[in-house]
Order: sequence, then structure tokens, then C-alpha cells
Amino acid sequence: MITGEPKNKVDKLWEMFWTGGLTNPLDVIEQITYLMFIRDLDQTDNTRQKEVSMLGIPYTSMFAGKEHLKWTVLRDKPAESMYQTMQAEVFPFIKELNGNSGTYAKYMADAIFKVPTPQLLEKIVTALDEMYALIDKLPDKRDARGDLYEYMLSKLSTAGTNGQFRTPRHIIRMMVELLDLKPIDIICDPACGTSGFLVAAGEYLKEHYLNEIFYNKEAKTHYDSTMFTGYDMDRTMLRIGAMNMMTHGISNPQIVYKDSLSDQNNDTGIYTKILTNPPFKGSLDYDIVSNDLIKVTKTKKTELLFLALFLRMLRNGGRCASIVPDGVLFGSSTAHKAIRKEIVENHRLEAIISMPSGVFKPYAGVSTAVIIFTKMGGGTDKVWFYDMQSDGYSLDDKRTPIEQSDILDIVARFHALDQEEGRARTEQSFLVPKDEIVSNDYDLSINKYKQSAYVEEEYLHPLEIMTEINELEMEITAGLAELEEMLHG
Repeated sequence: MITGEPKNKVDKLWEMFWTGGLTNPLDVIEQITYLMFIRDLDQTDNTRQKEVSMLGIPYTSMFAGKEHLKWTVLRDKPAESMYQTMQAEVFPFIKELNGNSGTYAKYMADAIFKVPTPQLLEKIVTALDEMYALIDKLPDKRDARGDLYEYMLSKLSTAGTNGQFRTPRHIIRMMVELLDLKPIDIICDPACGTSGFLVAAGEYLKEHYLNEIFYNKEAKTHYDSTMFTGYDMDRTMLRIGAMNMMTHGISNPQIVYKDSLSDQNNDTGIYTKILTNPPFKGSLDYDIVSNDLIKVTKTKKTELLFLALFLRMLRNGGRCASIVPDGVLFGSSTAHKAIRKEIVENHRLEAIISMPSGVFKPYAGVSTAVIIFTKMGGGTDKVWFYDMQSDGYSLDDKRTPIEQSDILDIVARFHALDQEEGRARTEQSFLVPKDEIVSNDYDLSINKYKQSAYVEEEYLHPLEIMTEINELEMEITAGLAELEEMLHG
């Protein structure tokens, strides 16, 4: 989390775009991301040149013959000249890199330069240089860079057109902690957006397995390249997601353009963990949905098809934590019941965490839950339910931080399920046997099983209340009389 001067630098940069006429938050993030990439290209080229020169190996710079496109040259040009070069030469140059200078270059094919004026570009370039200079002074440059980028993403306050919501980072962190990740995991988010789940997974692993990953060449290579996979159909999100991963130190993530629910995606039995918040809204035509998903649940609803997809993509023993709309848990259609029955009967459903409806505000007030299950040949015995009342923020559009939060309690209780035996259904969490869920037609709504705790309240008799009111009226009358007497002198 960033505070103080770094935060002010980002706010100032954001304000420049806003007052300069670029007001769509996605456009702002995208333009900043392009410029960060262009700046990084210069640094990367210089670093490679120094490394090979120490080894005495010949090196051909990616800027050979085009040194005037380097950031360090551009920033010293007059505003008008810098703008013309950026528009006419730098953007065509980065479009043609096609992955030749790092993973991120492959996302540049359709890069569009949208900064409206030379004066604004000059201000942005100066602000970015100041921001990087500040980062260089911080003790952990890599974490600071990731935190700054994540703070920029927090300014995305509008939902996407396909039901894309930026998942609150503390909810993502809770889900990551619930799945208990390991350095050997292969982690996927089939609807990755800004890569928030993958970044949080990487940060969790750094915190808990620093030595096992960063002092082991094989584990580090896995962490940098094969551990994290993200799919999305929005190229803007892919660019932002890939940059988010790289600013957090994951150098070669598999962030790929792919329609996860279609035949484009044939991943089967690959991943050990899936962490995701797939788009809820949307109804697809049968002919664009992979046939093997329809065999599990014949539906056009994306939220049900994604659950079938997770089961296919996971290895045996792999686990999934996904956000689902409440309707998935109690919907009465054949498709709703079929996917719930598939998870309960043929795999191991572990937990349903019901979340308050304000968690996704200001984007939407939809009621959601987190579902956790393991892909395996049956095994559902008892399902753990938790009724989250607070996530640490107010549930209105402002989402102001508050003291009360159930998240630590959720993580603690989930990792000690043996102590959940015997909890009453009136408590915030409890276990429900599989047989009871089956007898309720696989209904997984917490309200189906939670019992209300009635507390007897004693109220005054109406005559006693009338007496109190009369006494108050007499006091008011006496007070008014006293006031009137004072006014008459």
C-alpha cells in the first residue's frame, strides 16, 4: 500500500490526464502503461548492453539506427518534437516488436497513442520520470513499483461492458489465503482482467516461500514463466494485466487472449489452483460454447458454464476458489441444479462464504458468495458455510474503511474446520452434512440452513408509556410558562 509522496505523484499524474481531456480511466491506465513500457525498453536495452559487454559478446541494440526513439533522448526534446516523434515513430516501432523485446511487447500490436497535446505529453513524461526517481530511492523498488501500479488500477471506477468488475483486493487476498498456495502450484484465472488474483497469488508465495522460490533456480523459473496463466478477451485488460504482473516482478507470465468458454480453450487437467471472479452477466449462444461444457450443464449462462470449465481445467486434486452470484447457489433451473449436483456428488465441495451485497459497490449491489471446491472423485462430506457481515468497508457507494471485518475470522475458521463441529446454525459459521444438502435439491444458499436466533425483548406496558409521555408534556408546558414569564419581565 502506498501513502505520502508516491501516492501524491500518482494522483497528480492522474489529474494531468483528467484536466488534459482524457477522462476515461481505462484510457488513462492504458496510456500510462504504454509510456511505462517505452521507458522500460530503454532501461532494458542498456542493461543488456552492459551485461553482454562484460562477457565480451557482440550485442545489437533493439534501437540500432533508431537511437532517437529512446526515452532518454525523447524526454530532452521540445514538446512539439517529442509529440511528433512519439506519434509518428515510437508507437509504430513498439507495434513491430512482436515479442522480440520481452513478454509485454506481444500486447502492443494494436497500441494507439491518445495523449491529445504536446504540452500534456511533456508534463506526463516529466511526472513519470519523477515517479521513477522516487521509486529508486525506496528500499524495495520492485514492491514499490507494483504498489504504484496497483494504486493506479484502484482508480478504475467503472465496470466493463460485459459485467467485468474489479474485485476488491482484500477479497482477493482472502481467497488466496483460503487456498493455501504452494511453490509447485500451477495457477490460472480464466477471466483475469487486470490480473489481480494472479498478482495476489504471487505476493502470497513471496511472503511465505521466499527462500524456496528465489534461491532455487528451477522454482524461480517456474515462478517467472509457467506458474501463472491468465485469459481474457479484452485486449486492453490483457495489456494492463500483463504490466501488472511484470511490475510485481513476474517476468514472463502467460497472459493470453483467449475466449475461455469456447473451443479456443482446450485446457484439461492442467492447473492445481484456480482463483477467479468470472463475468456474471451474459448469455452465450450454444454454438460458441465448448461442447464438453454444455454436456455438464446445458445452459447459456456464463456463471454456470465457468463452473463446468473450472472442473475441466483443474487437475485431479486441484482446488478452485471462485466468486459466484447468489443465483448460482439456489437457482431452480435444470442447469443450475445440474452443476451444483456435479460439484457435490462428483467432487468435494468445501465451503460457501456468503458475502454482503455491498462488496462490489460502487460497480453493483449484486449479492455474491465465494465457492471453494476440490476436483476429485467424490468426497463431499460436510460443507462449511460462513455468513460474512462485514468486509472491513461500509457497504454503501463510498466504501469507507471501518474497524469491523470478518475476513481474518473466515480464514482462521476455514483452516481449523475440525473446531467447527458442533457449532449451532445460529452462529456465523457452521457445517452442513451432504445428505441434508441433497435432500434440499442441492440448494447451497446459506439462508436455507442458517437459523435465526430469537432474543426475547421486554417492553413497557402502553399505560406506563402514556404516563411517561404525560410527564414529559407537563415538563414542557411548565418550561414554556417559565420562559413566557421571563419575557414579560
